Amino acid sequence: MNNGIMVIAAQRELRRSLFDALDHGGYTDIQSARNASHATILLEGRQPLQLLVVVFDGDEEQAKICCKQLRRLPGVAETPLLAVLAAEASLSPADLPDAGIVDWLYASQISAELVPRWRRWRAGNQGQGLVPAASVGGDGHANYRYLFEEGDSEWLIADAQTLCLLEVSPTVARHSLLHASQWQGLALSDVLRFEGVALEQVLAEADRRWYPCQRKSAQGFDTGQASVRRIPHEQGDVLALMFRSDRADLRAEAALSLLSRIYASASGVDAKVAAARLLFDELGLDYLAVWSARQDGAEVPAQLLQLWSGKDPAWPAASLQSSLQLVLCGKPILYRTDAQRLAPLDPLLQLLDLAGFAGLPLYDERHTVIGAMLAGSRRGFGEIGIVEPVLRCASARFSQVLELGRTREQARAEGLVDALTGLPNRLLFNDRLDTILREAVRNGECFAVLFVDLDRFKDINDTHGHAAGDQVLKMVTQRLCGSIRASDTVARYAGDEFTVVLRHIVKNDDVLRVAEKIVQTMNTPLRLDDGTELQVTASMGLSFFPDDAGDAETLLKHADEAMYAAKHLGRNNFQIYEVSPEYAQEHGTVLRSRLRHAEGNGELRVVYQPQVDAQSEDIVGMEALARWEHPELGMISPAVFIPLAEETGLIVSIGEWVMRTACRQAKEWEQRFGLRLRLGVNLSAVQLMESQLLDTVTRVLQETGLDPSLLELEVTESISIKAVRNLVENLHALHKLGCSIAIDDFGTGAASLDYLRRLPADRIKVDQSFVRNIGVDPDDEAIVRATIEMAHRLKRAVVAEGVETEEHLQFLRAHHCDELQGYLFCRPLQTVSFEKLLAERQRLLDVRAAEPA
Repeated sequence: MNNGIMVIAAQRELRRSLFDALDHGGYTDIQSARNASHATILLEGRQPLQLLVVVFDGDEEQAKICCKQLRRLPGVAETPLLAVLAAEASLSPADLPDAGIVDWLYASQISAELVPRWRRWRAGNQGQGLVPAASVGGDGHANYRYLFEEGDSEWLIADAQTLCLLEVSPTVARHSLLHASQWQGLALSDVLRFEGVALEQVLAEADRRWYPCQRKSAQGFDTGQASVRRIPHEQGDVLALMFRSDRADLRAEAALSLLSRIYASASGVDAKVAAARLLFDELGLDYLAVWSARQDGAEVPAQLLQLWSGKDPAWPAASLQSSLQLVLCGKPILYRTDAQRLAPLDPLLQLLDLAGFAGLPLYDERHTVIGAMLAGSRRGFGEIGIVEPVLRCASARFSQVLELGRTREQARAEGLVDALTGLPNRLLFNDRLDTILREAVRNGECFAVLFVDLDRFKDINDTHGHAAGDQVLKMVTQRLCGSIRASDTVARYAGDEFTVVLRHIVKNDDVLRVAEKIVQTMNTPLRLDDGTELQVTASMGLSFFPDDAGDAETLLKHADEAMYAAKHLGRNNFQIYEVSPEYAQEHGTVLRSRLRHAEGNGELRVVYQPQVDAQSEDIVGMEALARWEHPELGMISPAVFIPLAEETGLIVSIGEWVMRTACRQAKEWEQRFGLRLRLGVNLSAVQLMESQLLDTVTRVLQETGLDPSLLELEVTESISIKAVRNLVENLHALHKLGCSIAIDDFGTGAASLDYLRRLPADRIKVDQSFVRNIGVDPDDEAIVRATIEMAHRLKRAVVAEGVETEEHLQFLRAHHCDELQGYLFCRPLQTVSFEKLLAERQRLLDVRAAEPA
């Protein structure tokens, strides 16, 4: 007996959509898996499935591998498979492997089409074996016209015996500018020209491999690739040939490739030319011009570049080109094939005989028109849904380059740009860093500063001369600019020193990946104009705002110190700034003395990390964490200053300050947002020994007005029950007061079971060292599973710390972990940032409530 349905999708959103669609359709036994490996675990010992729903989000080869893996699973060999094509999938329905796929749909059709298609197939195939959807027409007979449902694909159908065309898809007619009737009966040898392989071999193999070829069109032939397959039709087979053009105005993939190359083209003086040449060649344009609007008292606009496929005529003056004047006034123009309507009004169009014509204004960041881009084609533009976005993106690139050029010229005049590299100099960089810092404070954002120093650059100048050194600096500039995003900043700080600001950081790992990318990029030898190859490496230091410092000067200082640490470790690497335990030990006296005044001087901070429900992912709690912002050393890690505070006994007053600050803030958020979020506050061993701990907590709750049931006191498992006097008594008293108790870092100590037996724990927090090894270490996975099961049997809730990946989430959810905490959801946030998070949550709830049922 077949029972159950399994959905397999890498993306959580798609798994949820599939589950909801099937659930609404009345199916109750539904399982979801990330991939074939996950499905293997879930299917162990189960009855065969009635349906397998698989999302394909890659290419044809990946789909084949996936299907092979799935068909090897227990109880799945004969299960009907319904394919869902994700938006990012590069394969088409016709590329789906012959692996028992009974039907397919696009991801956008899940809610409306998934259940009806499955029921329709079942109704028509009761008692039959698997019949591939790709060979069944609507009337039950084999039919190739399902291919034509793919609106953007070019299909040519030929008789397998005569090798003459039977029919072509509407897309072929549209792209080739030849009517469909003009294709019927043509021999394939007259329609397709394969390169490097004989037509007969391609047709005989018919194995879906792609071969370079040319396809007939009204203008001659278009270049691209074609593949062939055999498809059952009526009493025999037909040959189905799919052609994909290399023209960026016809195929979306080619257009995306073009745009990526346009934006990757060199920055600086050559950027306009490089981008223009790519656009001109890839779109098959006959005319392209970029103009700069009037500036600095000029009476007419200035033409920055012009490309034309024919001989240069006598060009009309800019003032006579009415289309140009309209575009410079902010009015866009776009004609796919009928631009000659403008010819009586514009001598340029009359002169060039353009059928397709576009004119787009170039805007600066204030949306002021700073120029114009004109593009034209004698044969007209291709797919307007592809061409128009490409032209608009290209115009944005020209706008960016034009505005950057103007800014640099102005900065050079004011002495703010480095003359050699064109980068901001130290003065301009410091000004930008101050601006970025103010915005980060206002918006509660994080950013990183990188200090980059070339290793042994003096040797290059001494050995090869200063001209060679200048070339190296220019090439290093290009590599640095190519490693960062448009929103980031690179500057030449001094000599062979560069500085970088990476903005809008979500996770520190994002910065580390950029730093690693720079190191790898620099490892590629540099080739000078005279052919000399040089191996130039760099040492880098990183500091983070607000973790390492709250002002620009200290951030730079810390990044510089980290850079020198990288040099001491052998160069050609990067280091993150930190006040190490060794530093703390060496300068312990000074730090202890300063820590005594930290609270009174306003140097202590409280940050909040949300805890979310494992199923709904809604915020249910938060952990308050202490931070020390030293005026000279910047942010000092809790791993450094908490032990110092415990040694000196300062942890008692610091702990009380943190608790009072966090409780007051939690009460304020409760009143503002109506949220009863649980607040977790850590208690150290020293605090737990205090006989006045209960009085302190009671006083804090009374002063702040926070409900005791919303305060959760966290005790680390490493604290020994025997060594800490008053521990058990204090925790029982706090529990009786109404506070909940959580055991932190569970699994890292030697007394886990003893803790659960003797302490009034409501919740345990699985240590991040185990969670981070999910998907890596089976032993740690087993520990996490056993911890969750044991806690639930003892009626304790479970929170997993250090959740950073989708794999962590799915594993913990599958094993019924209650709550989650980690960078996958949110890093620890300053008060203003956490408040924005709660406000955004409230806004989304209000929008949802306002939607009609």
